[in-house]
Amino acid sequence: MPIDIETFNEHSDTELKGETNAERVITYLARNDDKAFTPSEIAAGAGVKKGSVSTVLSRLEDANLVRHKGEYWAIGDMDRVRDAYNFHKTVQRLNEQYGSEDPEEWKEHAVD
Repeated sequence: MPIDIETFNEHSDTELKGETNAERVITYLARNDDKAFTPSEIAAGAGVKKGSVSTVLSRLEDANLVRHKGEYWAIGDMDRVRDAYNFHKTVQRLNEQYGSEDPEEWKEHAVD
């Protein structure tokens, strides 16, 4: 969907990208923290493609942000989720202000 040129000119790269699938899933589960859902239900509720949701959930579980039993998934510890969100937003702001880090550049200067 196209955006108007004023929006294009006035917003940063990060603002124009919108939420990631992981952000959508976490937001959906956090807003429904009294329930657990199947991946299909999460996909529908969070507006994420069904084919992407399993990968997103696995990565979020690796980061201890969600938990699951059987087919059902729920938000993880809210303090941990809040800390991860704050860290994520801080990195986004720093990347906008100073540019993102280049891992290859770090490797060039790393001590063996």
